Amino acid sequence: MGIPAVARLAVRHIFERSDAGGDKLLPGPHPVPKALCMISPPTLHIHLVSDATGETNHQIARACLVQFDGVRAKEHVWSLVRTRSYLDKVIAGLEAHPGPVLFTLVEPELRRRLEEACRRLEVPCIAILDPVLSALGSHLGLKSHGRPGRQHELDAAYFRRIEAMDYTLAHDDGQHVHDLEDADIVVVGVSRTSKTPTSLYLANRGYKTANVPIVPGIDPPDEIFHLRKPLVVAFTTDPTRLIQVRRNRVLMLKQREETDYVALEQVRREVADARRMFERNGWPVIDVTRRSIEETAAAVLQHLETGDNDNG
Repeated sequence: MGIPAVARLAVRHIFERSDAGGDKLLPGPHPVPKALCMISPPTLHIHLVSDATGETNHQIARACLVQFDGVRAKEHVWSLVRTRSYLDKVIAGLEAHPGPVLFTLVEPELRRRLEEACRRLEVPCIAILDPVLSALGSHLGLKSHGRPGRQHELDAAYFRRIEAMDYTLAHDDGQHVHDLEDADIVVVGVSRTSKTPTSLYLANRGYKTANVPIVPGIDPPDEIFHLRKPLVVAFTTDPTRLIQVRRNRVLMLKQREETDYVALEQVRREVADARRMFERNGWPVIDVTRRSIEETAAAVLQHLETGDNDNG
């Protein structure tokens, strides 16, 4: 059933013809017809066109799309678009599934042809980096290089990220605490407070990040209390939410026996004891209960930037 037919059904559902020949609104409430409930939102085809990896386009599209409720988006990712023949394939895909285009293309001729195709098809065409490059160039009094994928070159920053990732993997879950002084960040917290994924995210940003679990009945490694250089940051969470996360973990491991690991009173005590330890040592505390990994990492970096570290 098409949308116009369903719309007519909805109108018939709440109106009836009166004896006088006009339409009369039926008394409510007006339950929604089943046919209306079955309508799914139309698919938005969005084309991400880049002469590099396309990661910038993807992140911006994702950040924007979540601001709109009820949108079902289909991403068409076109990366490493550096030749006219490949651009022809992009345009063919755009003709098959018209929709907004987000692009980062440096080559003027490729840009021109893509923009012409978008005008012909009457779809939005957005050069997402142009406003930023223009503003920076105006402020600096410089012209941008106009070279694709420069952020992905194998420069010193790239190798720092590789080094940070190696360090972080080697110092996951309390491993190799003897050289924690080499870290940029040391994350502490009870089990299942997203220490590992946050550490890996920070490593990908170039920060050597170790994480150390706080386990009931086991003294934390003495090294974490004497660190001078790294930021030590503590993660906490709501006990009820923590139990949900831990139960999912237990189910995934196919363990059926109930233990203190998921017992409410024990978990409350565990979280409270850890919180007191964090406060005694003056470590900044981040509540990760409703935070995404990205939001948690941003909070960590805020503490790092402001020097919020009482280790000396």
